[in-house]
Amino acid sequence: MENKTVTMPTPNNQPQRNDDDEIDLGRLFGLLIDHKWLIAVITAIFMFAGVVYAMLATPIYQADALLQVEEKSSGMPALGEMSEMFATESQAATEIEIMKSRMVIGAVVDQLELTNVVKPNYMPFIGEFLARRSGETDQVVLEALQVPESQVGKALELRIEDNVFTLIDTDGKEVVSGVVGTPAENGNWVVHISDAVTENTNSFTLVKLNRLKAINNWQEALTVSERGKQTGILSANIQHQEPTFAERVLDAIATEYMLQNIRRNAAEAENSLEFLQRQIPTIKENLNDAEEKLNSYRLQSQSVDLSLETQGLLEQLVELEKRINDLTLKEAEISRLYTKQHPSYQALIEQKANLEADQKRLSSQIQELPETQQQVLRYTRDVEVNQEIYLQLLNRMQELNVLKAGTVGNVRILDYAATKPGAVAPKKSLIVVLATMLGGMLSIALVFVKAALNRGVESAEQLENEGINVYASVPKSDVQETMDQRLVRMAKRKTHEVIKAPLLAKEDPTDLAIEALRGLRTSLHFAMLEARNNVIMISGPSPAVGKSFVTANLAAVLAQAGQRVLLIDGDIRRGYLHSMLQANNEKGLADLLIARRSTTGGEAVNVENSRDVDYAQYVQSGYIENLDFIPRGTAAPNPAELLMHPRMNNFMEQVSKEYDYVLIDTPPILAVTDAAIVGSYAGTTLLVARFGLTPAKEMIHTVKRFNQNGVEVKGVILNSVERKASSYYGYGYNYHYGYTYKSQ
Repeated sequence: MENKTVTMPTPNNQPQRNDDDEIDLGRLFGLLIDHKWLIAVITAIFMFAGVVYAMLATPIYQADALLQVEEKSSGMPALGEMSEMFATESQAATEIEIMKSRMVIGAVVDQLELTNVVKPNYMPFIGEFLARRSGETDQVVLEALQVPESQVGKALELRIEDNVFTLIDTDGKEVVSGVVGTPAENGNWVVHISDAVTENTNSFTLVKLNRLKAINNWQEALTVSERGKQTGILSANIQHQEPTFAERVLDAIATEYMLQNIRRNAAEAENSLEFLQRQIPTIKENLNDAEEKLNSYRLQSQSVDLSLETQGLLEQLVELEKRINDLTLKEAEISRLYTKQHPSYQALIEQKANLEADQKRLSSQIQELPETQQQVLRYTRDVEVNQEIYLQLLNRMQELNVLKAGTVGNVRILDYAATKPGAVAPKKSLIVVLATMLGGMLSIALVFVKAALNRGVESAEQLENEGINVYASVPKSDVQETMDQRLVRMAKRKTHEVIKAPLLAKEDPTDLAIEALRGLRTSLHFAMLEARNNVIMISGPSPAVGKSFVTANLAAVLAQAGQRVLLIDGDIRRGYLHSMLQANNEKGLADLLIARRSTTGGEAVNVENSRDVDYAQYVQSGYIENLDFIPRGTAAPNPAELLMHPRMNNFMEQVSKEYDYVLIDTPPILAVTDAAIVGSYAGTTLLVARFGLTPAKEMIHTVKRFNQNGVEVKGVILNSVERKASSYYGYGYNYHYGYTYKSQ
């Protein structure tokens, strides 16, 4: 037969599909169907974990309180016009920040001694759940706790047995011991436990928190919000695992907030009262001086009464002096609130300037009066003005005293703290739903990631599109899988008996995989019409693709059809066909290639010097009728050199003439070069690809490697495939069987 070399088409010679960026929704849906049990199991595990967590998680309760912040003028209404200077509306956002301030929370921390934290120690995971189920609450009532500065914020262990407690520091040393109900001291350590309940555990964790840390913790725990918009109704709540404790803390915060509001309002009146008290002695002294001067002048000048005209001027002047003095008092008050650039301050200054201008005008009129009348008028004016100012200050002092005593603030507690009947967290149903959804999403993501990372061939069409012929698709055999699992179990037992791998064509000749090989037998008949010989080499790109399985069963199928078949295990390194054919491996191909025979004179002669090779002694038969077998034989250190030896060529030419088919199983081409060497002796070369495992690019590289060595690849056998929904939806139908399979 003429030796012809045909180069297989490569991807560079083929039109490329441009659908790489398209999302195949049908295939994605098929992937979900294929992995439905994996998705179901993972989802069930997450759902179970959610149920367990919801049952074991510590319930959290919420205490709520309701407060009202009224709009108010922060000045004093009893002062009339003077109160307008202090008119500022209280905003809810401001009040919320005040309520959460360190001023308020810090006072509560000190009042309730919240720097002392005691927690019972239970068994991990289920201990707290069992304690709740028992109905008894383990607790320690701590009246006083003092620790060295170095131990602040650190977890200490408290043990209580028979009403006797022992405190152990972070180094495991006993630092304080005593009796419940009696204070105990030891240097810088002070512990006073008034009561203890130890129904489920006698071990507790005790921590003395830093004051600022405790304040920050409760600031985070406290939530305050305004109901509606500009309603002035504040809703405050605290969540904690102990409902009564949450109520106590929230009530203390609400009360302290209300008291500071009252103190703030009373402080305004107090400041004004202090100012007036400082002014009264001066005004009183001025009044006395003015009266003495008036009396002295009258006696001296013997003038008692004023004329009607002078009396009118006096009244006007006194009124102006009174109003100017009022403005002076207001200026003293407003200067504590605003700068001189403030509009209110500017208006007061302008009003005062107008009054002073009127005062100057009256003073000019007084200059026209007789000297005696002028002097009496001045002294009388001083007396009346100081008297008016003095009385006015006394009245305002009384008003401020009344206001200070009756200050109630603009905050009131509408509802004191109360705990909702049921726990607000964890939300068990929501946790189970979220855990189930998370499990479902993670399992689906796992399937998609696994599919994205798996670049194995999933249809014959993929190889056909790359210019590689697919001769047959061999579906996965459940019978073969069962036999393989049995072999694995036998291997794990490490028995001394020799493990024999069964041959599927003999064990179950009606299996679907064997039927597919029978179809390949027909295809080979026509494919070999133009081949240079009847030698068939079967190889693959990498291990574990099933080439030995395909080779052995294909040889059996050919033999069962009445053809004389020779099966050769060409994998001198690791071949195991002898196990599948129930043969021994004492001598085989490797031994044949290195054999010597003796001449009649007794001189040893190399086999290569003879055209005929005596291979009969290496052939084993009987397991399958018409099937002869040569195992790999003794492992050789130089298999590539042996296969390249001329005696291998002589051997192949000889058996090609004596058998209808010669099948050679070889190592993977991408691992070693043995297959390329054997391929030079074969007229037909077939590759085996494992469905879902062998990437299409790997097959392209394999074909290219054979082409570089002058070996023509007739086509590929797609092995161990299984019907798969993702392939059905994604690729439509398989070239050979009408549906697609997936490898195990």
